[in-house]
Amino acid sequence: MKSTHFRVALAQVTTGADADVVCAAAAAQQAELIVFPEMFSNGYSRFEPDSQASRKAWLDGAEPLDGAYIAGFRDVARRRRLSIVATFLEQGETAPFNAAVLIDADGEIVLHQRKRHICFFDVPETACAPGDRSSVARLKTRAGEITVGVMICMDREYPEVGADLIRQGADIILVPNSSPLIDDPTVGDVRVAGVRAMAFQYAAGIAVANYPAPKDDGHSFAVDGLGRIIAMGGAETGLVIADFDIEALKAVQRQEWFRRTR
Repeated sequence: MKSTHFRVALAQVTTGADADVVCAAAAAQQAELIVFPEMFSNGYSRFEPDSQASRKAWLDGAEPLDGAYIAGFRDVARRRRLSIVATFLEQGETAPFNAAVLIDADGEIVLHQRKRHICFFDVPETACAPGDRSSVARLKTRAGEITVGVMICMDREYPEVGADLIRQGADIILVPNSSPLIDDPTVGDVRVAGVRAMAFQYAAGIAVANYPAPKDDGHSFAVDGLGRIIAMGGAETGLVIADFDIEALKAVQRQEWFRRTR
């Protein structure tokens, strides 16, 4: 009997973690896809804005799309039979990008996303250029084919990004993140509330992968097409496992069809 569930692992780990070991653990728990936090290639590290040497060292760490960093994730995806959202500081001609790729279980890059709304008010993203589009990809899963999209951290705060993905038929939106989700001293858990509202508005599942404490506050989480939380981690390092009921999600989309008309 075909499963109706799509299992996603949220890698609540820091950059020192061995990605192959993390992905092996996700595969052992029957996950079909794993999402790493934002700019995992350098741990969303900062540079000193008044130091040219610090800025240069940070920029020198940018990775090409066809380089060894992404090739390593493609190899892991093939060996572990696991789709991966890998995130990185991507080399650009004039400025780097805060980027992510979705790699399928055959090791093929099926989606390449650059963060559209960079944090222009602070390092490190003051050095980055914004992306200009959003796209989706079709994934074969045990629950059948589904359409997935990616938005990166602050992109979730801008309605046109989600609307672009829904217009292209996204069933599930994957969000690499680096910010406090529960314990922000100014806004508390409003980011979680915003994701829940977005899922309800678009009748789409959403999964957010965040860094653990003390870098951020963990609490990687996932919500269903009605905005209900179906998984949430604590502050500690580890995997957060979310099961999306695709049959139920499709039923919500049929019933709430008007939410997906753009």
